[in-house]
Amino acid sequence: MKRPTIDTRDIARELARKYSTMTHDELDALESILVPQKYAKGQMIINEGQVCDSIYYIERGLIRQFYFKNGKQITEHLGEDHTIFMCIESLFREEPTKLQVEAIEPTIVYAIPKQKLEQVALHNVNIQILYRKILEESLIISQVHADLVRFETAQARYKRMCKLNPQVILRAPLVYIASYLQMTPETLSRVRAAMLLD
Repeated sequence: MKRPTIDTRDIARELARKYSTMTHDELDALESILVPQKYAKGQMIINEGQVCDSIYYIERGLIRQFYFKNGKQITEHLGEDHTIFMCIESLFREEPTKLQVEAIEPTIVYAIPKQKLEQVALHNVNIQILYRKILEESLIISQVHADLVRFETAQARYKRMCKLNPQVILRAPLVYIASYLQMTPETLSRVRAAMLLD
């Protein structure tokens, strides 16, 4: 059976359910600023040097946010269906980002342009709440990741990720998971093998 096409109203409702209750008028306002975008596997969503002007909601798909350090790609974030991503420093400073975002599966995102979001938030208290909760969630995700790589052993990092992001573990290439958890692919393979023996 073919899945019905998701429309912007459904996405506005999904966002409202997740972040803030909304009146009919507020749903209209939120829906009016959503920009649907489709990406093929391997296609770039944000390039280094670009100014990130939107918050992105992944309706379906998988993305990785990464940067280059000493010629190596370092994965900073892996995002899945029904989650948000952004390049937060670029978004708020309106400066080019050092990060890149790539679709690692065919991906449908809805861009929420920051300028328009702030305009509609001025007149709609529940959209203000949605905006604040999205930013809170983004900061918490960053903090959880920072704490994970700072304080946890390799095995504990992987176990925690299995619990927090089971879909990412199933769908993302191991090399990206290893990079996100700040370990080599070989270490990750050993950790996975040891868990199977537990």
